[in-house]
Amino acid sequence: MNSKLLFGFFFLISFSILAQNITVLNNQNEEPIPGVVVYNADKSQSEISDINGIVSIQRFSDNEIIFFRHMSFQDFSIEKSKLKATLSMYLEPLTEGLDEVVVSASKFGQGKRDIPQKIVSISSSAIALDNPQTSADLLENTGNVYVQKSQLGGGSPMIRGLSTNRLLITVDGVRMNNAIFRSGNVQNVISIDPFGIEHTEVILGAGSVVYGSDAIGGVMSFYTKSPQLSYTDNLGVSANAVVRYATANNEKTGHVDFNIGLKKWAFFSSVSYTDFDDLRMGSHGPDDYLRPEYVITENGEDQIVVNPNPEVQVPTGYNQINVMQKVRFEPRDNLTYDLGLYYSTTSDYSRYDRLIRYKGDDLRSAEWNYGPQRWFMSNLQVTKLSRHSLLYDKFQANVAYQNFQESRIDRDYQSVIRNSTEEHVDAISANIDFEKQLSLKTQLFYGLEYVYNKVHSYGEQENIEENTVIDAISRYPNGSDWSSMSAYTNFKYKPSSQFILQTGLRYNHVLANANFEENNVFLNLPFDTAEINTGALTGTAGISWIPADIIQWKLNFSTAFRAPNIDDVGKVFDSEPGAIVIPNDDLNPEYAYTGDLGVSINIENKVIIDAATYYTFLDDALVRRDSEINGDSYIDYNGENSRVQSMQNAAEARIYGFEAGIQIHFSEALKLTSQYNVVSGYEMEEDEKLPLRHAAPKFGNTHLTWQQNKLTIDAYAMYNEEMSYNDLAPSEQGKDYIYASDEDGNPYTPSWYTFNLRTQYKFNPALTLTASLENITDQRYRPYSSGISGAGRNLIVAVKYSI
Repeated sequence: MNSKLLFGFFFLISFSILAQNITVLNNQNEEPIPGVVVYNADKSQSEISDINGIVSIQRFSDNEIIFFRHMSFQDFSIEKSKLKATLSMYLEPLTEGLDEVVVSASKFGQGKRDIPQKIVSISSSAIALDNPQTSADLLENTGNVYVQKSQLGGGSPMIRGLSTNRLLITVDGVRMNNAIFRSGNVQNVISIDPFGIEHTEVILGAGSVVYGSDAIGGVMSFYTKSPQLSYTDNLGVSANAVVRYATANNEKTGHVDFNIGLKKWAFFSSVSYTDFDDLRMGSHGPDDYLRPEYVITENGEDQIVVNPNPEVQVPTGYNQINVMQKVRFEPRDNLTYDLGLYYSTTSDYSRYDRLIRYKGDDLRSAEWNYGPQRWFMSNLQVTKLSRHSLLYDKFQANVAYQNFQESRIDRDYQSVIRNSTEEHVDAISANIDFEKQLSLKTQLFYGLEYVYNKVHSYGEQENIEENTVIDAISRYPNGSDWSSMSAYTNFKYKPSSQFILQTGLRYNHVLANANFEENNVFLNLPFDTAEINTGALTGTAGISWIPADIIQWKLNFSTAFRAPNIDDVGKVFDSEPGAIVIPNDDLNPEYAYTGDLGVSINIENKVIIDAATYYTFLDDALVRRDSEINGDSYIDYNGENSRVQSMQNAAEARIYGFEAGIQIHFSEALKLTSQYNVVSGYEMEEDEKLPLRHAAPKFGNTHLTWQQNKLTIDAYAMYNEEMSYNDLAPSEQGKDYIYASDEDGNPYTPSWYTFNLRTQYKFNPALTLTASLENITDQRYRPYSSGISGAGRNLIVAVKYSI
């Protein structure tokens, strides 16, 4: 054999071997995709793409169908013989659209076009570009959720004029709402680590049929990252590390996660640490928001000192740790076990809105802190598929335990008495959910749920001068409990791809018990116990109609309810200066009746318009109103003569609004998106119309995004309209310390806007830089009902490295 023939022979052998390797690329930017699992139909052979997206297909036979799977891309399959003709192949990213699969509406995957309600989805790639400091900021960036903050360590969502315990939060299918979720602003969403979220779905509107009590105004479902199996005998390892810095609050964040995948076992670990300093507000805006002075304590003496930079909101800094460990075991193709362990804790952090109140010429409080907000959850989920069962095609069973801890510490200026309360809630829940395809046109979802909460609450007073501690009134009746038992069914009828009907029912029974004997030593209530024993039947019916490819209509009617919890029945708290909330043993559930109509218009995927309008009637609404104890309208509480108030079924509410969004794709690289929300309505009490407390001012955002290959640039604006004094709820009109003053000296919320720019550049599959310049014009603004001003001009830089 001569040298030319020998060279040709080795060339053909080398080409044949190389042809057995392909590169898996992102269809949008042609970047390689590491961690793609490639396997055959029976999973007897499988491979994983490396950091350069290269994977060997040599082990597969030519006539086999090869499957490609990655959590961030659409599944793909192809016959190997067809694949050998090319050296690369492309996967389509999972993006929001009509064909997107959503889980929150039924706890099982459904096409988004089949759901009669409006659902907002946030993908992992969108979260990475948003680069949110907390999960509250993540929700705010959707343009559909308004977020109130009383301090930097907070974020209370508002959806369609409802908020707090009228909205439901779930994490991996487990409800986070507990027996002490309050009607005041709820900050628990910050316990969820945005670095650990794979995607988020927000149901705009009632979700009581699937989720039960509290899901009146909406459901926020967070789905965390899952362990990824290798499906081979080889060990698959991947990891990510992120560091981030922000100038407005001197944020210093570090995050690391890693995945270890085996054939049947996988392990995912995630750790995040964030440290915030005091937040600086903008330079251009109302002077009412400035912080001219604050209290310090030196050698046991309180002093009011001048703030050298009134734009710095002292004190607002805190730090937070989030840890997550997940394990997946897949003994068979149709059976999966998932265990998740979650832990989050903050440092102590100040409730800033309480520290800016005045009493006469002096600041009212020397201290007003939340103790560490801690959350732990363990969640075991079993998922099973069956082709032969008469009862289900798929079922999921969840058993979860959660522990919540929070505390409050306050002391008046120049007072020697420090008041403290501490709360612990143990929450146990069990769900079992079934999905069954009854025919080609009909599908059934049904399930059972049990929830039990035990509340522990303690109070004490400390004399900081004498170093003595005595028992004091606790925030909640110690040892109280709250439980819920329910069953639901949801029916889906799809006679054609153009028409889908979904309807469902749920029965929920709630029990609660509270004993006030310990607190009656201080309160002398006319009762020692309170019980809740109530049931509710809720229903929903909706249609999704697609008469033509260009248009889709959605119409939905639903009922929802919220049963009184321990916060409603038994809370003792100074809700505002000179007012004390006391328990009430005579409360009933509140009910909501909602109708919403939506339309989507898609013009050749170039222009997409999405609009919806809704109306909600809230009956027997639980609101805080003036009350009495043994005929007294005022009592002494912590040394102050305070007006007695309690939660009561004293109002009706009518809420209506309109929301609209638009996408314009000028080219494959350039698009414009915009979202705008109008919320209105009123409460009726004794034939008097009162403004809604949680109806946000008109708000929205607009984005102009350019994405080409490795670079993404997003220029956007966020904006709020004014809310006048007359539009503020009565409870807000008395909080002049958090609002600006109008020409008549009355509190109001001025309109505001911010211009922002963010960019992301992927140097290679391993290294990504994300940078944002927020509030470029350095506006000084404060969102409605918030006690803290938004960040001034803020440069955020994050670097991510992956292996």
